[in-house]
Amino acid sequence: MSIGNSPEDERPIADVSPAVPDEADDAPREPGPSVGRALQQARIAAGLTVDDISTATRVRIAIVHAIEADDFAPCGGDVYARGHIRTLAKAVGLDPAELVAQFDADHGGRPAPTPAAPLFEAERIRPERRGPNWTAAMVAAIVAVIGFVGFSFVKGGDDGGNEASVAEGAQPSAGESASASAKPKKPADPKPEPSDSAIAAAPRDKVTVKVTAADGRSWISAQDHNGRLLFDDILERGDSKTFQDSEKVKLVLGDAGAIELYVNGKKIEDDFQPGAVERLTYTKGDPQVG
Repeated sequence: MSIGNSPEDERPIADVSPAVPDEADDAPREPGPSVGRALQQARIAAGLTVDDISTATRVRIAIVHAIEADDFAPCGGDVYARGHIRTLAKAVGLDPAELVAQFDADHGGRPAPTPAAPLFEAERIRPERRGPNWTAAMVAAIVAVIGFVGFSFVKGGDDGGNEASVAEGAQPSAGESASASAKPKKPADPKPEPSDSAIAAAPRDKVTVKVTAADGRSWISAQDHNGRLLFDDILERGDSKTFQDSEKVKLVLGDAGAIELYVNGKKIEDDFQPGAVERLTYTKGDPQVG
């Protein structure tokens, strides 16, 4: 008995691969792998894990496992299943169209599309029911109220302002009567500027302080005898403020050089410097600087 290989083992192996049937051959072919199995084999061949596929396609890991097991229920319907199959097939290098066609064949085929014409026809036949637009109604009501109030205000202003406009020298309007235009009233004298005598009419049982930003803007703060803040703001050039209290008024002038003061009817003649901050206190009787 020979221990080595026999001569018969040295002979070339005959080609025993099955003959490929030609196109005319109608013999049944071996069924290929399922959709899920094909995706799984292609993923493994590509050296990818389920986590890699999930990260690349944004398809959840649980759904990838279910599809590879040919369980398409977690996809949420055939439409979503087809979309996931296309995405996974592209990720592993398979033809998405072939796998989707195989999925349709395994699940009764793609459903026939619903004709568009009946849908549009039904939409025309069934009109949409809309409730009342309460927002638009409220807006319209508000606009009407505002318009009525504005008209009443303008109407009242026209009736009461004709006399004043003629008294100040304005030309009579076209709507005035002929008698009014024929006898224009003498223009009133211009209103005089405040004088020492006018301010002197302030009550003697109170302290009255008038602050005027005569030469520029200045920050002003005023308090009463209880420390309650009467004013804390900037006076623009030409603006004035008057403060009264039963006992005293405390002032802080941010730019004292720009301020003109009248206290209890008397003008304060202190030589305040521009940009200087002054803290003053005035009481009843003669002005006092605190």
